[in-house]
Amino acid sequence: MTTINKSELLEGKPRQILVNDTPVCVVRIKDEVFAVADTCTHSDASLAEGETNGYKIECWLHGAEFDLRTGEALTPPATETLETFSVKDNGETVEIG
Repeated sequence: MTTINKSELLEGKPRQILVNDTPVCVVRIKDEVFAVADTCTHSDASLAEGETNGYKIECWLHGAEFDLRTGEALTPPATETLETFSVKDNGETVEIG
């Protein structure tokens, strides 16, 4: 479990954190925070370097898109779902893990 201040998360700007030595991509969309595996299921690229559009995150390398809420692969070339991580909102902080 890793705790982070919500003020450190810029809306729509992906950020990589480590949870038990695992890279996790964390994104704040409005008042919600989402956490998914940081590595694209199509290639070995960090999603934290990608861009968001609503609840979607796009891999910068080949353009695969994933749903931040479910981890579901939405567009090719990715076909495998991302692992999602629990997010517990504690007001000013969130616990990821």
